This record gives sequence, C-alpha cells and structure tokens, in this order.
Amino acid sequence: MVLYKLEDFEPSYQDSFDGHDIKGLGVYTQGTDEKVGTVSDVLVDEEGHFRYLVVDLGFWIFGKKVLLPIGRARIDYNTDRVYTIGLTREQAEDLPEFNERQTLDYDYEERVRGVYRQPADYGLPLDASLAQPGDYALPIDASLTAPVDATYQQPLTPTYNRDSYTYENEPSLYGLNEQDHQTLRLYEERLIAGKKRQKTGEVTIGKHVETDTARIAVPVERERVVIERVTPADAGTAVSGREADFREGEVARIELHEETADVRKEAFLREEVRVRKVVDQETVETQETVRREELDVNSGNLPIEER
Repeated sequence: MVLYKLEDFEPSYQDSFDGHDIKGLGVYTQGTDEKVGTVSDVLVDEEGHFRYLVVDLGFWIFGKKVLLPIGRARIDYNTDRVYTIGLTREQAEDLPEFNERQTLDYDYEERVRGVYRQPADYGLPLDASLAQPGDYALPIDASLTAPVDATYQQPLTPTYNRDSYTYENEPSLYGLNEQDHQTLRLYEERLIAGKKRQKTGEVTIGKHVETDTARIAVPVERERVVIERVTPADAGTAVSGREADFREGEVARIELHEETADVRKEAFLREEVRVRKVVDQETVETQETVRREELDVNSGNLPIEER
C-alpha cells in the first residue's frame, strides 16, 4: 500500500476544504486539552483517502514526528485544532519515529498500528502454522520497539497478513469518526429558465389577377374635303375658244384618309414583393413556488458558534 503526501497527491487540496489547511493545526488530547504538537503533513492512499496525520510531538517529545491514524483524530476547523482520541504520552514514546526518507512499508505501519490497537480490534486468530515472518503485529526483533502500553497490546496472530491487509480491516484506526464529523446538506429549489419552440400560426402568401377598365386618349387625324369658291382676279376677261374647254362629265377625285386608334396590351413589371421572417425579442416573467431547507439548531443552553 503506497502512501503519498497530500500536497504531492493533490497540489490544490485546499480548494476541497474551502481554503482551510490542515497542515499547521495544533494537536491536543481529547478531554484534557493538553497540547501535543502540530500537524506537519498528511498521508493519503492511492485513492486519496486520508490515512495518517504526521504529528510533530514538539510539546511532548522535542524533534519527534509520529503517525496518527485518521480514525484516532478529530479535526475541528472551528477552533483550528486536531484532537487525538486515546493517545497517551506513553504511546507517543512507543510510536516509531517518522522519517520522510524512510520507506513506509507494511512492517513499519504494523509497528505504528501495534501501538494504537486494542485486543478487541481482532477477531479469531489464524492458524499459527499459516503465519509468515512479518505477519505479526510487532516485529520479531523486539529490540526495535519500546514496550507497548498493555491496554493497547495486540494479540500475536492477527486475522490477516501482509497480502490480505486493507485499511478497511480496522475502521477504529482508519474510519472517519462520523459522530464527530457530521455534515448536513441544506438544499433549495431554484427556477431554471428554459425555452421550447412551438408553432403559433401560419401565413400564406400568394397572388391573383384582378381586371380593371383602363382608359387612354389617342390623338388621331381625319381628312375631309373643303370646297372653296373664289373669284379670280381676271374674272370677266374674254378667253379664246381653244382655252375654253367645255367638257361634260369631268370629275375630280380626291382620296380622304383618317387615323384610327390601334390599342394593344403589353405586360410591364410593376413591383416586387419580398417575404422574410424576423424575430422579435421580449422578456416574459413567470413565478413558481420553491422550497428551501433551513437549519434548526436545538442546543438547549449550550453555547453554539456559527461561522
């Protein structure tokens, strides 16, 4: 099981905690409010689950850093404190020192878990013949660790080994303390505006032919005969017989012409009609009843601070 520093696993981890930073918080014992040290780092697994707080025990043991399983911690952002659950000074002395350059393998974590465990954390033991070196809660070489508080002494044979162990095997060490970290989500309804398109009507555009009587004035010419009798200037003067030519039945023919109106029809472009659609925008208002959850706090006479 590989562990990562929180900042290496998720550089922007503070965004998930509303800007809070768990690193640097003071660590206190629960109940006595005795300051133990400060949180110097957080270790997470491959899925980003909190597994350990790295605690600098500067107020108890100067210069020593140890691992505190997340199940044995209670984080209080209201007071910017981390409270340890069941950690004693003797256990702090028994815990192996955390070194960033040291490999955090199964054996090292077993040494850490061995300090925090209680006998009730185990079920029935495995057959001792199946146990392998390193499968025990404590290293075989007892010189590697200091004596452990008897109240947290584990049995010699756990119900798992290095191949089958998962953090879920021990919720008392790695499960979040839900009774101390409870979250109520308050919901509210909001109106979400949407639009849907529907047909409101239809406009039909066509053309038809209408008849009308049109009048037009056409100037025309008409010829007519005008007979004018005049007395010549030499009237009464005698003429010779050869000049006087008496002819009976002599006729003068004059052709008369007139113009008539020749009207025909011819089509011309009168106008052009263009048809298109335009969209008019307007704002319509609607109302609906929405629900919202509010927090009810019943604390009796206990002081409550809301942030």
